[in-house]
Amino acid sequence: MSEAQGSDARGFPAFAARRGGRARGQSFWAAQWAEAVEDVWPEEGPLKKGRAFARTGRIGPITVSPGRVAAEVYGGEETYTTQLSLTVLDDDEWDLLWERTADRPAETEALLAGDLPEDLLEAVEDARVRMLPGYGDLDADCGCDALDHPCPHATALAYQLSWLLDTDPWLLLLIRGRAAGEAVEELKSALLMRALAGDDEEEGDGDSYDEEAGEETPGGPEQAPDDSFQRAAYARPAAALPVLPPLPDPPAAPEEPLTGIEADPLDRLAADAALRARELLAYVHGFGAAPPEPLDDWQDTARLAATHPDPRVAQRLRAGCGRPGEDLDRAAAAWRTGGRAALDVLEHPWAPPGQQTARARTALAAAWEAEELPPVDVDGNHWTLTGRGLQLRLGRDGRWYPYRRRDGLWWPAGPPSADPAEALADLMGLADDM
Repeated sequence: MSEAQGSDARGFPAFAARRGGRARGQSFWAAQWAEAVEDVWPEEGPLKKGRAFARTGRIGPITVSPGRVAAEVYGGEETYTTQLSLTVLDDDEWDLLWERTADRPAETEALLAGDLPEDLLEAVEDARVRMLPGYGDLDADCGCDALDHPCPHATALAYQLSWLLDTDPWLLLLIRGRAAGEAVEELKSALLMRALAGDDEEEGDGDSYDEEAGEETPGGPEQAPDDSFQRAAYARPAAALPVLPPLPDPPAAPEEPLTGIEADPLDRLAADAALRARELLAYVHGFGAAPPEPLDDWQDTARLAATHPDPRVAQRLRAGCGRPGEDLDRAAAAWRTGGRAALDVLEHPWAPPGQQTARARTALAAAWEAEELPPVDVDGNHWTLTGRGLQLRLGRDGRWYPYRRRDGLWWPAGPPSADPAEALADLMGLADDM
């Protein structure tokens, strides 16, 4: 059998962006894979960039096949093909591995039951073959032409593979040239050959040994070999076939609206109505001591500038609002992210209770690895990423609003999040785009 016979490629959907958290997989095999990759590529700089990029959601669907892991990577305006290459084991190496595995009943039973036991690594070492990456065995290629080798896209793909191993550790065998079903059938063949060899050795010349007489008895009864283990192995049901890859995404909608009516102004108006309805519902359900007050002149000006579909309205408001035009632009940008609450965050700093600040620090420490948590300067409800021109602001509504410094002023940079770790991860994504 050829090295890759029957080992078809498998496709996996792209991972969504992850809001902080650990970039390494959590299972035994995922951790072993990540540790081996970090031993092969020990420079911390590319690894740290790769861990951050792995969380951004910019890596497309992943294809795993014998000797290859590949994906399309979206790096801003460019798209690159990123590939990891590993050596495929030849037939002799696989045969030796199954012979060593057959010496281990517990590991054999687990494999036949569809599990990949941790102690299989001992059989791998006995056979002197590679299952995890090693020096001279793992290579990376990417179309980004980065100076680092491996580039952050390749290391990010390696970390995302550890996420796949959390749910399907058999992919380790597929990369080396054997799909799960193939591996189980070859192990069964090794067990059968061992059973047949045992039968031949027991046949001998027909003589048996009489322990009490201390001598061989011609033509005595033979002791049948114990083949119950092999029989039990072949009595097991066949392993289930791998799941089919997901269907492709539906075709993109036409660029031009079919009705001739642009949707963006309607979206803004609907969002504004939803925000006002949310405030009223909060009061009705007991989350406020009083119904929301009517908007004052400045708040209503910001609302109109943010939501009116005619751009000429915003221009007239800038000219007649009595404040610098950039103030209205920032206020309108804030309103689009969260209405009146977001405008309050823009214009009115405040001092949150110490307990609320402590809870936020604890959430960040739990979600981020210590070496990857960026330094943050805290001033009241303003949490500024040191030297990055990025900031989180805690609103009185308990949500975290991202800000970016531009031309000496802080500008709203996106929608808020109730989770500080999620908000920080989104903000770090903004840093990657800068």
